[in-house]
Amino acid sequence: MKIIVLVVEDEFLLRLEAVDFLEEAGFVVHQASDADEAIALLELHVDIQVVFTDIHMPGSMDGLKLAHYVRGRWPPIKLFIASGLARPLLEQRPIGCGFVGKPYQLSGVADSLRELIQEAKWS
Repeated sequence: MKIIVLVVEDEFLLRLEAVDFLEEAGFVVHQASDADEAIALLELHVDIQVVFTDIHMPGSMDGLKLAHYVRGRWPPIKLFIASGLARPLLEQRPIGCGFVGKPYQLSGVADSLRELIQEAKWS
């Protein structure tokens, strides 16, 4: 069974690179450029298992607020956030939310996303 991921990144080239890599790694990937678009996709695609979002984005909410919103509305969805500017403290992140600093290695991100799903299966 393939893992279904929503990549939320406002920088087009970074988003395109992440989407292409994750698709080649066997994931099914949806993409959004901001939180509003991400929420619309989450409402449309009820099978999304993981949200991988950048923290710093323009729009109605940043990636950290999006992660909290997703945790509250869709608790089973796994969360993974990225930032090149700041590392949010553990207590600032939703429970169980993974983090990676930018620049990141996409192979490491793919492995972390798989681990999040595996942990969910065993808990």
